[in-house]
Amino acid sequence: MNKKALVTGAAGFVGSHVLDHLINAGYDAVALDDLSGGFEDNVNEKALFVKGSINDEKLVNALFEEHQFDFVFHLAAYAAEGLSHFIRRFNYNNNLIGSINLINAAINAGTVKCFVFTSSIAVYGANQLPMREDTMPSPEDPYGISKLAVELDLKSAHEMFGLNYMIFRPHNVYGERQNIGDPYRNVVGIFMNQIMQGKDLTIFGDGMQTRAFSHIDDVAPIIAASVEKEEAYNEIFNIGADKPYTVKELATIVCEEFDVPEALKFLEARNEVEHAYSSHEKVHSMFGSMIQNIELRDGIRRMVADARAKGPRQGDKFGHIEIEKNMPPAWRKLM
Repeated sequence: MNKKALVTGAAGFVGSHVLDHLINAGYDAVALDDLSGGFEDNVNEKALFVKGSINDEKLVNALFEEHQFDFVFHLAAYAAEGLSHFIRRFNYNNNLIGSINLINAAINAGTVKCFVFTSSIAVYGANQLPMREDTMPSPEDPYGISKLAVELDLKSAHEMFGLNYMIFRPHNVYGERQNIGDPYRNVVGIFMNQIMQGKDLTIFGDGMQTRAFSHIDDVAPIIAASVEKEEAYNEIFNIGADKPYTVKELATIVCEEFDVPEALKFLEARNEVEHAYSSHEKVHSMFGSMIQNIELRDGIRRMVADARAKGPRQGDKFGHIEIEKNMPPAWRKLM
């Protein structure tokens, strides 16, 4: 009998890639997504697609009761660190309360062997470089706070109820199927969408902030296969690229791969962590044979081909702004 898995956020680009790997490995998978940030055509046709939200407690409980899942891969989130300051209630409802609905259902079901959660390096905060799993978290935005809260709840649930978990802290993941129409998050996709619309590439501040941009193929295969390693249960792993680049360097590479002149527009700096990159010694020691170490230019080239095939996207205006004070002017114009 095939193992049964629930994948949340399965229409998003990370979730859909994880789902593909699970299907290819022979899992029976249920794909849950409300399509707020993903697309149904991303979902593998061999999965049972359920359109719905992790905030729908009745739906979540019904799915666990019907399918008796062996594993949960929780990838649903509204991942917008900077914007989370201005959507605090929305952030906590989607990224914390929805996660608790899943954890409760997994405990009550009694069949879940491991609950896999994608957290974020946003839990670390600033000036903790390189970010290591044994570093004391100090998140600076509501998004990171919500992710850390779920991590702590999973640890508590394991100690109280025996629910095994695994936590991955990915960072700056990009790649094919990404929603390039979102104007608030995923700078790689934003740059590509701006190029295809004939616009300048907008950069907050001087562009010298650094990130280790991580191609999806260095992240999704490991997350999908992780549950086969019981020695990794109840552990936390940073996951992603090792080499950081400045945002300005990223813009240059994207322009070169699109074969367009570099046209940059610098905006007022926003409140964000200036430098963010992780140590990956732990994930290499456990899953090293699976890590491809895809170089940034190669990954960008793959994503450019995918973006060109689909064309530019007109992103929807975000309708859940709760606080306007101190919002970057470029975002205010999108309201």
